[in-house]
Amino acid sequence: MKEIIRVENLSKAYRIGLKQQSHDTLFGKVADMVKAPLRNLKNLRSLTRFDGAEDPTVHWALKDIDFTVNEGEVLGIIGHNGAGKSTLLKILSRVTEPTTGRITIHGRVGALLEVGTGFHPELTGRENIYMNGTILGMTKKEIDRKLDEIVDFSGVEKYIDTPVKFYSSGMKVRLGFAVAAHLDPEILIIDEVLAVGDVEFQRKCLGKMEDVSRSGRTVLFVSHNMTAISNLCKRCIVLKQGTISKIDDASDAVKHYVHNSIKTSEVQQIRFVWDLKSAPGDERIKLLKFSVTPANSEKIFYKDCAICFNICFNILDDRVKVVGFNIYLSTMEGVLVCHIGRQLLKEEMNGVGLYQTSLIFPPNVLNVGWYSANLMIGLNTTEPLIHTGDIKFNIIGNKNASIIKELKGIIQPKVKFSVKKLKNTAFEHEEGK
Repeated sequence: MKEIIRVENLSKAYRIGLKQQSHDTLFGKVADMVKAPLRNLKNLRSLTRFDGAEDPTVHWALKDIDFTVNEGEVLGIIGHNGAGKSTLLKILSRVTEPTTGRITIHGRVGALLEVGTGFHPELTGRENIYMNGTILGMTKKEIDRKLDEIVDFSGVEKYIDTPVKFYSSGMKVRLGFAVAAHLDPEILIIDEVLAVGDVEFQRKCLGKMEDVSRSGRTVLFVSHNMTAISNLCKRCIVLKQGTISKIDDASDAVKHYVHNSIKTSEVQQIRFVWDLKSAPGDERIKLLKFSVTPANSEKIFYKDCAICFNICFNILDDRVKVVGFNIYLSTMEGVLVCHIGRQLLKEEMNGVGLYQTSLIFPPNVLNVGWYSANLMIGLNTTEPLIHTGDIKFNIIGNKNASIIKELKGIIQPKVKFSVKKLKNTAFEHEEGK
């Protein structure tokens, strides 16, 4: 397969925290002019070697990045905020230059980076479409053929002859993506700005990126949506503090990223406990404890064991009529698995006092993997009051299984199978009904 992008020993450094000193006297200004060449040489030397750890004014956004991308490939790029994802895309899009290393790109690049990048605010949407097409080397006739398709995809028909400076962030993103994707670049680079769009537009964008890839063009896609990365990309780069932590099959790279995100976080607790003074709530109700435990009294969450959500709360006002408990269970990629809950009516509560309620989630439903649960408590059916942070827990294989085989999917319910031998006549009879 033809190689379309090669990145070799790529590094990018930024000098931070420096402010040009001003001088009030002629002598000071002359002295500064004399020192400037030496100071600039020192700064340049520090930006061409990896001594940023010794120089607090140098930040290496990227360090020794090496990878290649083939024609028609969809490559995901993931990592925490500040990992260097956007910097890498800006270098590949020729928005900024690397400090060291080099990149080789074969083909035209269409990029959607920060909101509004590539648009002139004083020009209309239509004029910006033609300007971007011209930059890509397209003729006016070529752009004319694409214009209606771009405008229709973006959904900004009413405002296409309005200056872009009056567009909302969402409108800029929609038009920006439509321009980047429809002007036939060989390489399409998309940053996380898709998060600005609504769900329907995100779906359209993901579909368009699939179309672009199927047509033999290349896509580089940065996102915090792990589901989109897994579904769209064949390979994925995981960036960590400016270096490549992993390059692998997309699903394996996502697992690596999620696993290390959990390992390095400090929120691996499976319970929240408060004293009455610091407990969340108000003068009517206080939440004292929210925990997630295996229902079998063990410390390990097995796939074939139930999960118990325990809630301890204090009713402080006997005028409370209804208390609603809502637990939102999600994957670590942010996909909502389910919403479970119940309401306690006044008849079930015996006035002011301490209460405990438990919700049992059945076994053999959730697949192996990490999950998060957060609790919302509301009063009187319409008043949300308490919202906890996420409790994270890890489900492994069946308790007595000798081999843990991971299958795809969020849920893996235990189902009953049956088989029986049918007579040909019986089968034909059923088919004829």
